[in-house]
Amino acid sequence: MGRDGFEGLSIGLIAERVQMSKSGVYAHFESKENIQIEVISEYHKRFRSFVFEPALKQPRGLPRLKKMLDRWIELTISEVNTGCIYISGAFELDDKPGPVRVALTQTVTTWRNTLIKTIEMAKAEGHLKPQADPKEMLFSFYSLILGIQHDSRFLKSSDSYEFAKKHIKRIIKDNQPKTVKKL
Repeated sequence: MGRDGFEGLSIGLIAERVQMSKSGVYAHFESKENIQIEVISEYHKRFRSFVFEPALKQPRGLPRLKKMLDRWIELTISEVNTGCIYISGAFELDDKPGPVRVALTQTVTTWRNTLIKTIEMAKAEGHLKPQADPKEMLFSFYSLILGIQHDSRFLKSSDSYEFAKKHIKRIIKDNQPKTVKKL
């Protein structure tokens, strides 16, 4: 998907990669659009398994948020050659209405809502200041992940990960009360 984008994803390409006939692939998916939606669904399952589920094993609040962000950066690093569907797909589909864009928007919105809820939970646990703005923090975290994608993929920069980690720590620290409840 990363090399070919949504437009490059075809029944023929899938058939070739899984060593099936085109008619066999078509019988399963029935359309290119259904293949694209299935790719989004599968990516979301893998993303959830790699990023979200390990974070749930952490205590509520800041430990869970930090784990989520660490795993997201780790996944972003591992996807340098293929790219994150949430990000590359957003750029490819931003001006193309239809079911594929809707499917991608729903999965990205689910992930963003999960991050906001996790930030709100950290506030409720007293790990973040009451005035910490979850939407602003989300925007900052997402911007840093976009920066990793841009600098590592396009500019071939190897230090973007460290910059992102450093800034995430700063954002969290700036939003912590002077006395943090014991984690």
